[in-house]
Amino acid sequence: PDIRLPNIKGDTVSLSSMRNKVVLIDFWGSWCAPCVIEQSKLAVMYKKYKNSVFTVGKGFEIYGVSLDNKKKQWQNIIKKYNINWTQVSDLKFWLSPVAKLYNIKELPFNILINGNGVIIAKNLHGDELEQAIRKILIQGN
Repeated sequence: PDIRLPNIKGDTVSLSSMRNKVVLIDFWGSWCAPCVIEQSKLAVMYKKYKNSVFTVGKGFEIYGVSLDNKKKQWQNIIKKYNINWTQVSDLKFWLSPVAKLYNIKELPFNILINGNGVIIAKNLHGDELEQAIRKILIQGN
C-alpha cells in the first residue's frame, strides 16, 4: 500500500513517487539503537546502488519511515548521521496508521520492493540485504 507522510520539512512524500525504482522501505526510530547503527550500513548501500540499473527498476532509493514521536530527536539523528535519502514520519510513534497498515511489530524492519511495487524481500539486514539487491542488479553497471 502507498504511504504518504511528511518529511522533515513538512512536505508530504509518497512511496508511489518512487515508482520504477528499487526501494527499501526502512521502518526505524531514532530511539532504537539497532536502527541507528544500521543507518551507516544503509548509507554505504545507498551510495553504491543509487544510480544502478535493475531487472525491474532504474535506481535505488531508501524510503525511511520513522516511528518517532519527538521531531527534534528524529532531526538530530538524521543530521548526525548525514542521512540524505527520503525520511518521513507522522510522529505518532507506534500509533502511526502506517505501522498498523504494514503490521510493524518490531524495529528495525524493512521491505525491499522492485520498480513495479512488488515485494522482493522482507526484513533483511547487512549482507543478506545487499545480496538481495545484487540479485536483481543488471550486470555491468
